[in-house]
Amino acid sequence: MQAQMVIFYAPKLGNAEHEWEDGAAGWCGDPATGRNPRFAVADGATEGFGSARWAQQLVAGWLGVDGPDGPDPYGERSAPPPAPPPALHPDELLRWLARAQARWSADSQVAGASDLARLKLARVGSFATVLACELSDLAGPAPRWDGVALGDTVLFHVRGERLVTQFPPIAAEDFGVNPDGVSTVPDRLAASVGRLAHHSGPLELDDRLYLATDAFAQWMVAADRRDPRALWPALAALDHPGTFRALLARRRDRGEMTNDDVTLLRVDLVPARPTHLVVCL
Repeated sequence: MQAQMVIFYAPKLGNAEHEWEDGAAGWCGDPATGRNPRFAVADGATEGFGSARWAQQLVAGWLGVDGPDGPDPYGERSAPPPAPPPALHPDELLRWLARAQARWSADSQVAGASDLARLKLARVGSFATVLACELSDLAGPAPRWDGVALGDTVLFHVRGERLVTQFPPIAAEDFGVNPDGVSTVPDRLAASVGRLAHHSGPLELDDRLYLATDAFAQWMVAADRRDPRALWPALAALDHPGTFRALLARRRDRGEMTNDDVTLLRVDLVPARPTHLVVCL
């Protein structure tokens, strides 16, 4: 089997497109080179300076991309990431986040801040929640996902109309209550890596993974508790940005969802395409 990805996103109600402060990136892997599929979402804190750029640095770095901008939010990378991405090991995770911090500090939008803003940044910094995962052995006997998370950005592993795993396992009422996250302040980095939660699970053909930032994730948790047989087919059927935003507008109008930046990354596990064509004459 192989992974297919789609990303849906929307800014806060009343904000412009460029004011979306989440980050999302994915790459569906390359069996020829042994590079596994990787996906990540991050949620930059609204009160922080350069939070959108920080969220984008985090997710791009998970793919092995150094630039401040991840893939098109509605697309995916078609070429292999230029650098080996970090392994799921504390030392490698520390290097991933340290590199993201360095890139964020050197970003033109951050580096061009006023002296007063830069003084505040050095002391307080910016902040983002993050969820990153890797899929492995999709063509082998033991396909699986492995992930790390800090804060209230969430992965949902779904099989049919049943939620298999929610990671991290946050109750709907606990979202937004002092969420943890990764800071841009270098002195805080080692402690953040120490607080990263880890989880993994086996995969099967036709499974789906959803990675969602807090507002949408909170609604998903509540909706799964209320009526999972309605929720999961509806999310699996999303096939266009307009359909996603219509769903979002309805939930916001009904007061079911906090008005916040929203990101939903869906990964579908589908049959692998044939790798060879045989022609008999």
